Amino acid sequence: MSVASTDIQTLAVDTIRTLSMDAVQTANSGHPGTPMALAPIAYQLYQHAMDYDPAQPTWPNRDRFVLSCGHASMLLYSSLHLIGVKALDDNGQPTDRLAVTLDDIKSFRQIGSVCAGHPEFGEAAGIETTTGPLGAGVSNSVGMAMAAKWLGATYNTDSATLFDYNTYALCSDGDLMEGVACEAASVAGHLKLDNLCWIYDDNGITIEGETDLAFSENVGQRFEGLGWNVVHVDDANDLAALGKAIDNFKACNDKPTIIIVKSIIGYGAPNKQNTHGAHGAPLGWDEVALAKQSYGFPPEEKFYIPDGVQQHFAEGVGERGKKAFDAWNETWAKYQKDHPEKAAELTAMFAGKLPEGWDKDIPVFPADEKGDATRNSSGKVLNAVAANIPFMIGGSADLAPSNKSDLKFDGAGNFQSGSYGGRNLHFGIREHAMAGITNGLSLSGLRSYAATFFVFSDYMRGGMRLSSIMHQPVIYILTHDSIGVGEDGPTHQPVEHLSACRAIPGLLVFRPGDSNEVAECYRTALSIDDHPSAFVLSRQNMPTLDRDVYADVSGCAKGGYVLSDCDGTPDVILMGSGSELNLCVEAAKTLTEQGKKVRVVSMPCMDLFQDQDQSYIDEVLPPAVTNRVAVEAGIRMSWDRWIGLDGKFVGMESYGASGPYAAVYEHFGINAEAVVNAASA
Repeated sequence: MSVASTDIQTLAVDTIRTLSMDAVQTANSGHPGTPMALAPIAYQLYQHAMDYDPAQPTWPNRDRFVLSCGHASMLLYSSLHLIGVKALDDNGQPTDRLAVTLDDIKSFRQIGSVCAGHPEFGEAAGIETTTGPLGAGVSNSVGMAMAAKWLGATYNTDSATLFDYNTYALCSDGDLMEGVACEAASVAGHLKLDNLCWIYDDNGITIEGETDLAFSENVGQRFEGLGWNVVHVDDANDLAALGKAIDNFKACNDKPTIIIVKSIIGYGAPNKQNTHGAHGAPLGWDEVALAKQSYGFPPEEKFYIPDGVQQHFAEGVGERGKKAFDAWNETWAKYQKDHPEKAAELTAMFAGKLPEGWDKDIPVFPADEKGDATRNSSGKVLNAVAANIPFMIGGSADLAPSNKSDLKFDGAGNFQSGSYGGRNLHFGIREHAMAGITNGLSLSGLRSYAATFFVFSDYMRGGMRLSSIMHQPVIYILTHDSIGVGEDGPTHQPVEHLSACRAIPGLLVFRPGDSNEVAECYRTALSIDDHPSAFVLSRQNMPTLDRDVYADVSGCAKGGYVLSDCDGTPDVILMGSGSELNLCVEAAKTLTEQGKKVRVVSMPCMDLFQDQDQSYIDEVLPPAVTNRVAVEAGIRMSWDRWIGLDGKFVGMESYGASGPYAAVYEHFGINAEAVVNAASA
């Protein structure tokens, strides 16, 4: 419903502006101009457009607001404070405390404040996702909209609508310049996500100057071509026009909407507005005072909230949100009685837990000298667990047949417009957007996964990093893991990528050495609900080890374990992961025949191994044994910690080459003979 401007509305909008200015100036750091420009949009969304209950900020069917232009973080913090969003306790339940207090705002960008320089998911209720890297938020928003469609198609009934929420993302020129935004918009247009609304702040200003220095495209035409509904608002301060534009979005039932809003950055600051000087630096207290004066606020009073503003929000978004939540809660209570099995699935999902028995069908693979590629065994395990995790959903960047990442059990289906209940997602060749979208799905409660060739993890590293920062348990399935790709050559042969992924704090990188390690690594990864995992899997076959001869795969849960051992103290420790683990096994046989005492250590996940007690690490890798050899078809970097100063490494020091994979391994000297020689040197 469109709402005309009133005095209290103007006062509320200007309070968002002044709190934002004061916080940035007090911190002497930040971006004041965009919150000043976009305060009317935040006001209109929360107060009049969104179904959002500040007292229940994690209500599953709430409308989502994503501040993709995360540098404007004070816009979000000021809004959350004024509308009275409640903080959560350790169990995720709302309390009587505010999620963002005035003291938090006063300590903007300081250690200990929930008001970080860019919004950080988990720091305060109401922050739906971590944003700041431009383009990330809008790609997350596509995942959130997809989640709403999937949840509605899967759990809504003729008599009960549990899921029909909308997702709004506020984005900047910078967001839309980023390639990931176009990737994500293309996905959204293809899927006809009519529950998704991007609001584009067209202010014509960047840090370097005016946008026409580097950006002159017709954004509206671009989005029309991507299949979006395009709406224009000529003045961000026109609340009635903003209301009509949002009404237009809600009335559109066959495509996503972008509302292109003309705004004035630094609005109200007489010497800085509409200049890049208002973008990325404080205005100065003198200019802040002049801006306040233009709004009719006391120029010298800091963090001033006029009487009636918070009450205005309580009577608006507060009362509307409570009615919407209460109605939903009543529907949910009846749903639990009428559909107990489906309700049990949702209860587990809401709690971030997996259903009981989710791992009961994980296969055990028989010993096999020929073995299988770990990408193949991954596909079998993935299907076994996904069939028992009804809210597990994901797909590949146009590589599902190669990644073995498609779900093939009855009812899996494809997620497409008009068929939103499918669990196989088709991202197209859009790796960065795929990572952002799977983050959005995960933030909506689903267990999401994304698959591509390992070498293309470079294209989605930003999204993978954000998975870790937000502690989202996204699964990344990364196949064709090494020079074993063979004939495709160095462009497709990952060499530095294992060390690069292991360098991301909190990302658990699994490179299993046979099919049973694949199974156990899945069991381990899916049991961890606060870290993302990357499965690095082979194209070529590798033997499935006989576990009556070698150690049980349960050691994978600790990241590294003794696969085979000798009597007494070893003369040498051989360490490997993935396809090179078998080279350690073969070399150990030769060295044992030569009279050496040999221990073989499998290291499927260095990240978990380094988290073990030092006593366990020393048990696996006795400090006194300095003759150590690591083997991996990648660069040495991440192995130095484990092999020490006297250790040897058999692996890559350059990019690969094109040829049959066995010939490529021989060409670079990665074979059992090289391991034996290194151990004997």
